Amino acid sequence: MRKDMGKRPLIYPQPVLIIGTYNDDGTPNAMNAAWGAVGDDHQVFLCLSADHMTTKNILKRRAFTVQIADEKNIVASDYVGIVSGNKDPDKFQKSGLHAEKSRHVDAPILTDYAICMECELESYESEHCHLFGNIIHTSVDESVLTGGKIDVSKLKPLTFDIDNARYIALGPIVGNAFREGRALK
Repeated sequence: MRKDMGKRPLIYPQPVLIIGTYNDDGTPNAMNAAWGAVGDDHQVFLCLSADHMTTKNILKRRAFTVQIADEKNIVASDYVGIVSGNKDPDKFQKSGLHAEKSRHVDAPILTDYAICMECELESYESEHCHLFGNIIHTSVDESVLTGGKIDVSKLKPLTFDIDNARYIALGPIVGNAFREGRALK
């Protein structure tokens, strides 16, 4: 039997993305954004309301970074999702995260995270909060690579469990199933 859940976006896994920007005074800012995805082979899509400090920063500087939240940074990742930069100007400093200037866009790379996509704003539509960014450069810390490719079991990216409002770290690799010759039932 199936239970009627109404109109709910229950998409799993839901990536947990940490968006990096600069504030007006040049200090780094970080925000946890659980509503984001691949927009195209060179784009990211984020759903960010206009009242976020991060959105204001992106619109002013036309640049931002996207980091993949991971298990080792779960506390800081949760903190930057709960505390508003509009209310606490020292949010980034209190988070314990670290930043360095990107060579490609006017936004900080948050060095605590293993994956960073450096993006330029392509478009923002405030009525539906749709933001598209073009990926200019991507860097990955070698600690999460195996054979030159991202090893999810080393990265341990977070996914947001929207129905239970909690985080889950993605676990072991289970393979390619059918391509590996497993039979259909």
